[in-house]
Amino acid sequence: MSLASGPLLPGTHTVSIQGVLQRYHVAGSGPLCLVHSGGPGLGWEYLRMPELERHLTLVYLEPIGTGGSGHLSRPQAYRIDTYAQFLHGVVEHLGARRPFLLGHSHGGFVAQRYALSHPTVLAGMILYDTSPRTGEEFWNQALSNLDHLPERHPDQPEAAGISEAFRQALAATDNESCTQGLRAVLPAYFADYWAHESELAPIRAVLRAWVDPMRAEEEPFDSRDRLRDITAPTLVISGGHDFICGPVWGRLLHEGIAHSRFVLLEDSGHLGHLEEPEVFTAAIVDFTLGVGQVESQTPTSHGG
Repeated sequence: MSLASGPLLPGTHTVSIQGVLQRYHVAGSGPLCLVHSGGPGLGWEYLRMPELERHLTLVYLEPIGTGGSGHLSRPQAYRIDTYAQFLHGVVEHLGARRPFLLGHSHGGFVAQRYALSHPTVLAGMILYDTSPRTGEEFWNQALSNLDHLPERHPDQPEAAGISEAFRQALAATDNESCTQGLRAVLPAYFADYWAHESELAPIRAVLRAWVDPMRAEEEPFDSRDRLRDITAPTLVISGGHDFICGPVWGRLLHEGIAHSRFVLLEDSGHLGHLEEPEVFTAAIVDFTLGVGQVESQTPTSHGG
């Protein structure tokens, strides 16, 4: 299939999966890479990567329950397995042969589950600012990091209220409160938001969020015991100042996945594609080129 035809024409597309509308957006040129954003419940737009679009054809999924995609009838249906099933529906719809997959934050949980469920589909996987687990230790560390944010930015009065704003955002019960809460805590997701506020404020102003539909899933995410079963070549990217999915979690992924490499973005928080776009892009381009060279030399059987 030509990348310039049908479901891979640049622009916005929809496909029905399990009777639910799935929206996605195509941009760029080069090898195909599907992109699953974070949240859950976060609008996809924050993850737009123009620099990377110069090297890869990116298919940005608009996760179910957000934006123009459909909503599931029961909150209990929003599970990581469900997001992975919708991701696979898009892969099949595109007729994608050996695509790459980039998962950011919660999207990295989906990517891990997908790589385990469909071990022969992906050419490679990029786990970006994510973790092999959540649970009490994960959240306690994130909240502790937020509590110390004013110490890192003593000259910024706004920093003092972000920890409480984050806790309120987690408890939001409507989309408007969730969106306003996310915008309030956004500075914590950067190494130094205020040093670049003129460029980042417009992004903050248009962020959208929906109430986290995964609240019904009681069990914490934990793939540590299965990381050794991931066979897709994997690039793990972590931001050195990421308060929620920091390098400690990225290194756990790297240590557990046999065919992986680890890249630390020393001057980034949770959004290195905005903070260090050149380094971020170069790491992914180098990874995908290397995988592509191996793929071209190695006969492989394909299937899902």
